[in-house]
Amino acid sequence: MGSHATLTVATPERMGRLGRELAALLRPGDLVLLSGELGAGKTTLTRGLGEGLGVRGAVTSPTFVIARVHPSLVGGPALVHVDAYRLGGDLDEMEDLDLDVSLPESVVVVEWGEGKVERLSEDRLEVRIERAIGDDAGEDHDPRRVVLTGIGRRWDDVQLGALA
Repeated sequence: MGSHATLTVATPERMGRLGRELAALLRPGDLVLLSGELGAGKTTLTRGLGEGLGVRGAVTSPTFVIARVHPSLVGGPALVHVDAYRLGGDLDEMEDLDLDVSLPESVVVVEWGEGKVERLSEDRLEVRIERAIGDDAGEDHDPRRVVLTGIGRRWDDVQLGALA
């Protein structure tokens, strides 16, 4: 069944904080699927996740490298940040990326992964970021609606609503 929460996130700072709070719930082997239009705040959220996990390196959009590994500085899981937009098929290609990291020991965050990563794991956290107002002026500070859906047994007992 999993768990579910919808939050309103007013500012980029709050989005980063949500990432840090989310990091506290994540464990090695977790798969996080991020979706949302360009500029919705996916990278800001992932940056917060990286800070929360205590990983090395600046988290930026991995567009040109497809995947970037951020090793932990605190003995925790590495953060593997994947941009599936450029992966043609599905994440079978992940194996070919030759990431110097064990995915079961890492937290894997995938942007643009809908339809590509579902087979990778029965358990995943889906994070959908939407503009909260029907205004596509593209303002950086429009509130966002963040829909968190935990799928699979891993998320059954996780209180995502506590993040609100």
